[in-house]
Amino acid sequence: MASSFPIHSQSGPKASSARRPLYTPEERIRRDKSIWTFVQGLLAPIQFFIFLGSLGFVLRFLVTGEGLEIANHSVVVKTIALYAIMITGCIWEKAVFGRYLFAPAFYWEDVFSMLVLALHTTYLWASYTGALAAVELMYLALAAYATYVVNAGQFLLKLRAARLDYEASLRANAKQKTVTATGVDNKAVLAA
Repeated sequence: MASSFPIHSQSGPKASSARRPLYTPEERIRRDKSIWTFVQGLLAPIQFFIFLGSLGFVLRFLVTGEGLEIANHSVVVKTIALYAIMITGCIWEKAVFGRYLFAPAFYWEDVFSMLVLALHTTYLWASYTGALAAVELMYLALAAYATYVVNAGQFLLKLRAARLDYEASLRANAKQKTVTATGVDNKAVLAA
């Protein structure tokens, strides 16, 4: 059975030109003009630093058995930060791509974000209901945090892809201006 997805065996600069850019020119303009881009850029590192602190509290509890209350509170704060970035992220996605979730450019990041949300929300439920013992609750927090780290990595890779796309478009525009100004395409001259 043949795959419906293109396979790119190239690597290097030509490989990046084989895929669709992350943003169309219109989407890039909407992204750059949206206040939600700034909000996301502000919330992402805040959430990351909350995560680091909370991870420390959770690990401290698991190693020493001390600090359950602060560990629990820190996971709740981390979850609130996650909800904030998810809600504003949905608004950002609507502003840029015209849909709140699962825009093609961020489809898999959004899918994995649902798992991140599910685990964090399960933590809140288990903490509130007492459904899990303290150690089990902290292991659930670690599972939620592991998915968060993977999801954050997905988004960092998208940021890198957007930067590379932008640099490629600048090079293409510069080349087009050179061809237009001189009337000569150097590759065409070299090929002749």
